[in-house]
Amino acid sequence: MKVIKKQNNSKMCMICGMDNSFGVQAQFYEMEDQSLCGKFTFKEEHQSYPGRVHGGMISAMLDELACRAFWILEPKKLAVTFDLETKYRKPVPYGVELKGRGKILKHTSRYFVAECFILNEQNDILAEGIIKYLILPDEQISDASYEDEMCYFIKDEIEDIDLCD
Repeated sequence: MKVIKKQNNSKMCMICGMDNSFGVQAQFYEMEDQSLCGKFTFKEEHQSYPGRVHGGMISAMLDELACRAFWILEPKKLAVTFDLETKYRKPVPYGVELKGRGKILKHTSRYFVAECFILNEQNDILAEGIIKYLILPDEQISDASYEDEMCYFIKDEIEDIDLCD
């Protein structure tokens, strides 16, 4: 499947923030089928039990995948999570590259619903979520400017990516 566009990274987000030394610093790609794919490696600092990522970090990644899938349809529009259902299928390891996928299931002017997955290298589903977001005016969410916060573009040469296959 072909990558259409790479999304920017933020400064301090726990999932995508490039200035957050404790963050995941995940990279996200918009695909030709209007899904979102990501690549990331959780760190040892993200663990619960040794060898396993904390469930809160797993849910945070699913949440990020959902919002970024929405940005394919409405770039630079902000929304807030109002429901997140997570199913933990298998232990999520840290220290290895993982993949994420997000797709919008329903989109109205007031909210959207996304389905998201975290997968290992063999495409086994490790965790999945259904996330619902409320679309709000930017000023009701944050005083920060989208352009100021989402200021990093990390160039790479990825054109085809097997995350969604």
